[in-house]
Amino acid sequence: MASHEANPRVLIVTPEVTYLPQGMGNMANYLTAKAGGLADVSAALISALFDQGADVHLALPDYRTMFNDHLPPPIKKQRQAIRSRMPEGRLHLAEDRVFYYMNRVYSYYEYENSKIALAFQREVINNIIPKVQPDLIHCNDWMTGLIPAMARGLGIPCLFTIHNIHSVKCSLAHIEDRGIDAAEFWQHLFYENIPGNYEETRDANLVDFLVSGVFAAHFVNAVSPTFFKEIVEGCHDFVEPLLQQELKNKWNAGCASGILNAADPALNPEIDKNIAKQYSPGNHVSGKRTNKKALQKALGLIQDERAPIFFWPSRLDTVQKGCQLFAEILYAVVSRYWDRNLEIVFVANGEFRIHFENIVRFHRLDKRVAICDFNEKIAGLAYAGSDFILMPSRFEPCGLPQMIGPIYGSLPVAHDTGGIHDTVIHIDCDRKIGNGFLFKNHDSHGLFWAINEAMRFYDRPPNIKAANIRRIMKESLQNFNHSVTASHYINLYERMLKRPLVNDAAHDNNES
Repeated sequence: MASHEANPRVLIVTPEVTYLPQGMGNMANYLTAKAGGLADVSAALISALFDQGADVHLALPDYRTMFNDHLPPPIKKQRQAIRSRMPEGRLHLAEDRVFYYMNRVYSYYEYENSKIALAFQREVINNIIPKVQPDLIHCNDWMTGLIPAMARGLGIPCLFTIHNIHSVKCSLAHIEDRGIDAAEFWQHLFYENIPGNYEETRDANLVDFLVSGVFAAHFVNAVSPTFFKEIVEGCHDFVEPLLQQELKNKWNAGCASGILNAADPALNPEIDKNIAKQYSPGNHVSGKRTNKKALQKALGLIQDERAPIFFWPSRLDTVQKGCQLFAEILYAVVSRYWDRNLEIVFVANGEFRIHFENIVRFHRLDKRVAICDFNEKIAGLAYAGSDFILMPSRFEPCGLPQMIGPIYGSLPVAHDTGGIHDTVIHIDCDRKIGNGFLFKNHDSHGLFWAINEAMRFYDRPPNIKAANIRRIMKESLQNFNHSVTASHYINLYERMLKRPLVNDAAHDNNES
């Protein structure tokens, strides 16, 4: 591989991206493929690198159906213009019919996901990496898990980022049948059983994509420092033992870290078009009052601007999100603050929803509790109109609502775990620190205690409460943004490369 001494070349390999800098090509912003936070982080990192003058390249599957949905009609007829207008070939769309007709990043079927991942990696390994000749490769999640092994064989520094604890497995024979010459780097992959020679390993010893990425990469990171530490210390029984051990090995070798994700910059009450009235930290009291009235009216709740509103922003999932804890105390919470017209808003999908609907129906709480399918516009209004958000997660690899809420002046009531621990500090009004309300023991009693703490804050003198929310909103905008996240990744790149990512001359040329 070539070494670009003046300006190191970075190739980011991701199955998802939200947006791209306009300077990467006229059509760049029409290429949107998102399933979760990975897309936002990828977009932020690419933009930050590009803005600083870095020689950054992106490898992305060519999801033709999704991309065409965002293209203006004339461009749909001349789709090749997307590639021809990309300066210096910075965007590399991996082509294969397996993902041409995907209308979402991941399939509902694991076998189809395996096909998509192998097709993507085949194109990256066989075509994109030889063309780009990167100095560093940044791979994201299990869909890129074979590439670090190839990079190690070629001596290219490789960062592997884990966003979700999910993987697939298949044999070397199947990988090779899909056009990847794994014989060249088979010894750098991770198998279910200790491999012997290549011939014995090829057909029966399955390769684990995610663990292979961890095993082969030169450096590994997760999207929360505390969540990474929890995995290493064996706090979560859902993490496969082999993955836990390999992450522990990387951690002990000093080749691992945690870097927090950040929220979409559009989620800001000063610019959010989905809310009834835009507001800033300086005028949040009147702004949130207007949005609270709009939220109550839209959802058929009691219209009372003094009523405290708690917002549930996460999917109704009993494995991770802790919704069963809230179900145990929902009626008790509403009853305790009945004269205060305490209200609860769910904007979330999930199988557990029916249990909340039954509680509301049985106790006739429909004027105090609203349950809605997830909808971006209603969610935005709920952030702006609520006073608190509920996040009693059993575990949290990163989490975004506890970062988004404080930006809108809605404070998290949350379990102290993973990414929540990294982003929420229990509030102390007298010392002017903290941004939410944390409970340690993951049970309904702990959650009820935290809700009561939130209500104690709600009853503080108006000037003290307003001053703290104003402080929290300002601090959240400074701390929870993509620029901060990108700076951590850039520092890590430079550590791996042992030289600056952008020299002064390259940056000056980019600005000119």
